[in-house]
Amino acid sequence: MSKIPLPYTPKVLEIFRNPKNLGKIEDYSVVAEAGSPACGDVIRIYLKVGKVNEEDVIMAASFESYGCAANIASASILTELVKRMPLKEAWKIGWKRISDELGGLPSIKYHCSILAVGALKRAIRKYYENKERPDWLPKEETLEERQALELEKLLEKLYRRL
Repeated sequence: MSKIPLPYTPKVLEIFRNPKNLGKIEDYSVVAEAGSPACGDVIRIYLKVGKVNEEDVIMAASFESYGCAANIASASILTELVKRMPLKEAWKIGWKRISDELGGLPSIKYHCSILAVGALKRAIRKYYENKERPDWLPKEETLEERQALELEKLLEKLYRRL
């Protein structure tokens, strides 16, 4: 096993040291997570949703993270991006945007941005479980939702082998 440090960008390191929106929102509307508790990479996203001009808008977002610097930075930057954003727009955020906002992630850490986006998409789907599903929300799982699910399964398999 290599002891070479990962080439994190200064932005990833700064956000890791000073994450924003860390912790549970007490009056959240929905919570969802992505990751595998077995291996330690988990992101839990809390969203408080309100109506603005008849549109569902993320009024507040926070996270809990169990993982590395990239995991924490991905969740932190995601929650910053989605605050005051309509759910319809938040749905469009992809893992590449999270990585780009962080100035890039080492390829071995892309999964952290995939998990952050997976948790967000699960939260948005969960929010609409007992409400009328909007037209913009696909009935079927998206590629990014499937990536998060496949990643969770892979992480669990790898952990079991250790």
